[in-house]
Amino acid sequence: MSTMLPSDPNHNNKNKPEPFGELIKSMHGFFNEKPIKGFLQSIDDFFKNPFPAGFSFPVETVDNGKEYIVSAELPGIKREQIQLNIQGHLLTISVDNHQVELEEDEINLVFKQKKIRQLSSRTIALPQVINEKKIKASYRDGLLQIVIPQERGKIITIEDTK
Repeated sequence: MSTMLPSDPNHNNKNKPEPFGELIKSMHGFFNEKPIKGFLQSIDDFFKNPFPAGFSFPVETVDNGKEYIVSAELPGIKREQIQLNIQGHLLTISVDNHQVELEEDEINLVFKQKKIRQLSSRTIALPQVINEKKIKASYRDGLLQIVIPQERGKIITIEDTK
């Protein structure tokens, strides 16, 4: 009867060698060492938040029949840091946010300067060529609004050939 438990109460399964115990132990040690653990943590962080804060900004485009209204939320950005570029039917909104932080401790004669620069851009494709002479843009309280009038092309009448 091989299905019966051993009658010896001192019999312990812990004394049996685990066939993959050393392999599992070494793999656990490998993945928890500092370089590998940091690398794996950065991969986990990337998939939790693939676009870090400040990398991109929300943009909404509305077509009301007469014009396209493009709105971009840019809180904390100054007007001078925003650039609009039109090329054919593409509108590109670029933000160059750079800051310089200075810390001075005259008692200990320690001076620190930290420069931060974030470049972000979004390109919006519209179904028609943009006339840059008729576009209007305004920026207030962190909201950029761009109004692009829709232009109707010339209607061509098709003649009946007989």
